Amino acid sequence: MRSHLLNGLTAEHYRRSVTEGVERVAAKLAATERPFTGVAVDELSPRVDAIDLDRPLGDTAAVLDELEDVYLKDAVYFHHPRYLAHLNCPVVIPAVLGEAVLSAVNSSLDTWDQSAGGTLIERKLIDWTTARIGLGPAADGVFTSGGSQSNLQALLLAREEAKSEDLGKLRIFASEAGHFSVQKSAKLLGLGPDAVVTVPVDRDKRMQTLALARELERCQAEGLVPMAVVATAGTTDFGSIDPLPEIAELCDRHGAWMHVDAAYGCGLLASRKYRHRIDGIERADSVTVDYHKSFFQPVSSSALLVRDAATLRHATYHAEYLNPRRAVRERIPNQVDKSLQTTRRFDALKLWLTLRVMGADGIGELFDEVCDLAVQGWHLLAADPRYDVVVEPSLSTLVFRFIPAAVTDPAEIDRANLHARKALFASGDAVVAGTKVGGRHYLKFTLLNPETTPSDIAAVLDLIAGHAEQYLGESLDRAS
Repeated sequence: MRSHLLNGLTAEHYRRSVTEGVERVAAKLAATERPFTGVAVDELSPRVDAIDLDRPLGDTAAVLDELEDVYLKDAVYFHHPRYLAHLNCPVVIPAVLGEAVLSAVNSSLDTWDQSAGGTLIERKLIDWTTARIGLGPAADGVFTSGGSQSNLQALLLAREEAKSEDLGKLRIFASEAGHFSVQKSAKLLGLGPDAVVTVPVDRDKRMQTLALARELERCQAEGLVPMAVVATAGTTDFGSIDPLPEIAELCDRHGAWMHVDAAYGCGLLASRKYRHRIDGIERADSVTVDYHKSFFQPVSSSALLVRDAATLRHATYHAEYLNPRRAVRERIPNQVDKSLQTTRRFDALKLWLTLRVMGADGIGELFDEVCDLAVQGWHLLAADPRYDVVVEPSLSTLVFRFIPAAVTDPAEIDRANLHARKALFASGDAVVAGTKVGGRHYLKFTLLNPETTPSDIAAVLDLIAGHAEQYLGESLDRAS
């Protein structure tokens, strides 16, 4: 079994195995004609269940054949131009190269003596990102597993900086269109059930600053503590960007920590065309970025950035076997001092190679393309009498609803939209997402693939309408 350990003696075995795997994936990517096969869970489950994990095949080629059957053949492929569902991006080749390197070397980014240059590369990328944001010379941060973890750590820092002995008095203010991880984080941080105050949004799905001001004033009048305001730069459903400068003013006035969840909108940091849309982000106390959304990186690649490096001390714990206090005095750069995680992948390498091959402008141009595509898609929807589109895009998301001319019952229209989404997924011809707006079912395009064209959008709209109309026709037949 030692022949399977990666080391100097097995380097050739490693090269052959990885090459064979890469060739399989490359062939699959080249041959994929639809984003999904439409396989049902009841069809796929027995194939997986039939595999006896206690009886290894012992041969790489045989294992890859098996993997083809239970995974590669029926995977959902985000690189396909008609995958239009969630915040999943196609990935750039330099980042995939980085993934191969970091997995093989297997550095752990918790301490210097497990990573050496990896630590310095991550720190350099943190400095690069904080400079792009404009957080100032005292800024710092750390890579994380994703936006939910980044938001959790940001709110941990905000809780500790609030310096309140009564956790029940702490309040977090977030848009009704904000991410659910805010509520989850509040619970994990031991805050009360009323800790998160939901602030209404305007017609563009942006936080209403007048409503926020009223809630902050009410909070203080009742003797409560405004712990944090979570502004969103790119909501999951609408891609909407909250009015960051106005929110920053209110946070200054009320002494609240300002956190900007830019997990989606962080791609604008590399944009030469649309960077102004997140003006005001430089006034944040903390910022979440997900490079694996709008920097075209493989999962996972995320970070939490803070204005004041000293606030990261709230996540610090010194263990003698790992990062003793003397290491700080000796100026040993242990990243675990800043992180909620201990063992942590060298995910920063993927972004490093991407920047060194493509440059920030190359990333920004890709993100600009999908933002431009969303505008074109919005015009298509606005001009199509079959559809109601909710809001003009700020980033690359479109939320819309099929509205048949002959049907007036909102519940029946809901069912038609739900059916169309499920039928489309089952066909494998395209994948779209869904959400609710005002209690009604809507469909959603999340456009993160620069290879998607307006023609793809138009074709998918025709497919959705076809499935919805078929459902309504059959429903009418059933009723008669």
